Amino acid sequence: MLRIITLNLNGIRSAWRKGVLPWIAAQNADVICLQELKAQAADLDDEMKAPAGLHAYYHYAGKKGYSGVGLWCRKRPDKVIEGLGNAEFDAEGRYLRADFGNLSIISLYLPSGSSGPERQAAKFRFMEIFYPTLFELARSGRDVVICGDWNIAHQEIDLKNWKGNRKNSGFLPEERAWVGRLLDEVGWQDAYRRLHPEATDDCYTWWSNRGQAWANNVGWRLDYQLATPALAATARQCTVYKAQRFSDHAPLSIDYDYAL
Repeated sequence: MLRIITLNLNGIRSAWRKGVLPWIAAQNADVICLQELKAQAADLDDEMKAPAGLHAYYHYAGKKGYSGVGLWCRKRPDKVIEGLGNAEFDAEGRYLRADFGNLSIISLYLPSGSSGPERQAAKFRFMEIFYPTLFELARSGRDVVICGDWNIAHQEIDLKNWKGNRKNSGFLPEERAWVGRLLDEVGWQDAYRRLHPEATDDCYTWWSNRGQAWANNVGWRLDYQLATPALAATARQCTVYKAQRFSDHAPLSIDYDYAL
């Protein structure tokens, strides 16, 4: 069994103080994909740099207190690839890939466009730049899973207040169509939706800090594990963990009937 967890930390130091490491240690996961480190190497203590029993890899953003992704792996990868080869977005620390034989596990932090038109334009640029990589990975013959905060709710069943968000970043028609092309044309599969195709309030992985979004479960499903078909077909169980809060996102864990 292969267990993969993805979690947007909203700051590794903040999540650490909220007990994320003891929880991770109890999960017996093979790979943990982290997003939004909001830290550089100098900000991490020794335990953050090398959690017990795990091989830790990070792609930091150049800007302090911003973005960044990580991978914690129980088994040492054969190879780790940092960045997409695009200067603008590699400076923001958004893509980290680990290869284990024929398996690739990627931690992704797709830009948010919610802060204004400039960042929405950057989000659209990233989507355009990233699409050929997604196409190539899907055609590579490898088993691949891309885990992370995609900052897009694909369907109406993926957020509580879909009617009120149709003109907001994260649920724009262009964003939703882009995810649709990944699934319908490129061939990626949404591992969570393979197991839970129906609408359910349990699917949400992010809640705004405004109002009573968490208390009322007014959430969005922004965190996905998109996998190549053969790997996605082995997904057996998934969990969105909400008993503790380490972040404004919840961890998404998926078990695959796959030998690492």
